[in-house]
Amino acid sequence: MREWTRSLLLAAALSVGVAAGFGVYTFLYARGASYMTDDPTACANCHVMHAHYDAWVKGGHRHVAVCNDCHTPPGFVAKYFVKALNGWHHSEAFTTGNFVEPIRIKASNRRVTESACRHCHQDVVEAMDGTHPGVGRTDCLHCHAGVGHMQ
Repeated sequence: MREWTRSLLLAAALSVGVAAGFGVYTFLYARGASYMTDDPTACANCHVMHAHYDAWVKGGHRHVAVCNDCHTPPGFVAKYFVKALNGWHHSEAFTTGNFVEPIRIKASNRRVTESACRHCHQDVVEAMDGTHPGVGRTDCLHCHAGVGHMQ
């Protein structure tokens, strides 16, 4: 094996090792395994979520739903895909400091939450949607944006 090939392989192995080391360190430091559970305290690992968690604890939904019930879609694959995607975005935002406080829900996550509202409150939502012909679907979060996180 030529010397430059050996050096190139060594540099590649070193780069992969450093990247893997940073990844493992970040995962452990951020308590990454906790996000694979349904435990609501995992959502409060980051300081920007403390107020949301505290408000959920005081709210009525805590008796019937945890964070994942409202903020991830049903089904194993869909749930963990959304959790992984959000985890990536959250870790990127918090590592770079590029986020606003209070934290705001993104459009894709808002659709997931809207779907959860419609699922759990199906009878009420269908009755409301049916009373406004030609108006279109009612957006639950338009009137109930603070539900689950009222302070």
